[in-house]
Amino acid sequence: MGTFIAKRLLAMLITLWVIITLTFFLMHAIPGSPLNEERSTSDVVQRNLEAHYHLDKPVPVQYVMYLKTLVTLDFGPSIKQPSQTVNDMLGRGFPISFELGMITLTIAVISGIFLGVIAALKRNGVIDYLAMTFAVFGISIPNFVLATVLIQHVAVNWGWLPPATWSSWKHMILPTLALSTGPMAIIARLTRASMMEVLTQDYIRTAKAKGLSPVKIVFKHALRNALLPVVTILGTLAAGILTGTFVIEKIFAIPGMGKYFVESINTRDYPVIMGTTVFYSAFLILMLFLVDIAYGILDPRIKLHKKEGN
Repeated sequence: MGTFIAKRLLAMLITLWVIITLTFFLMHAIPGSPLNEERSTSDVVQRNLEAHYHLDKPVPVQYVMYLKTLVTLDFGPSIKQPSQTVNDMLGRGFPISFELGMITLTIAVISGIFLGVIAALKRNGVIDYLAMTFAVFGISIPNFVLATVLIQHVAVNWGWLPPATWSSWKHMILPTLALSTGPMAIIARLTRASMMEVLTQDYIRTAKAKGLSPVKIVFKHALRNALLPVVTILGTLAAGILTGTFVIEKIFAIPGMGKYFVESINTRDYPVIMGTTVFYSAFLILMLFLVDIAYGILDPRIKLHKKEGN
């Protein structure tokens, strides 16, 4: 286990370094500079600003200097908002984005598994067709389209819920609905297919022959193995949810990291772009690592196979 963790940590660091490198050089490959809009400043002030942010140095030198600052986890000051550091923005915006993402992921996983199990148990019935029809619509409709529809009808036309911001539980309903529908549909379809396959296995027939209750057969014997494919894609789904929050946060005026990320791209605020990219990349890579561990816990055969291979 120690060797496995060490190898994965090394792979995680290499992956993060590749992401940092690609983002840095692609960002600087775009013509222009973040200070191009400062047209009211004199040439002397312009050069001083470039020197202050090291923009007067060659890109490879800037890259090495940036890697050195990452060692101390200092993402530097924002170019467009010099009174704030990127660390301050992360500390202020990430808890809100994390809360939105985790609420969305929890709703998507619980609801998706429930719909998938019910659809599998009621195969080819009305409930099955309704659940899968909902899943098709959930996968087909982009979250930003659904968000616009929810705001227009639920918030504006009907006045049931507030249309924007993030200050109470009522403000959380519409954005979480817009974000969770797609992942919920994916999990429901995957759970249904996996559950139907597991229910045909010999050990399920044996459990039924022993007279075990249907509830015990489903939740103790079938569901654990049926969840393996779901666990496998949780990392990818979490990545989609967390990156999807950027657009949803902008639509619902939620003061999370999406606001800073979108604005930094529009204004070419290099430190904010790099800081948010590095932070989220590290976070998502860590989540994928935790998914691998959860997969091993759910399926002990993986551990056995590794031991026998050693």
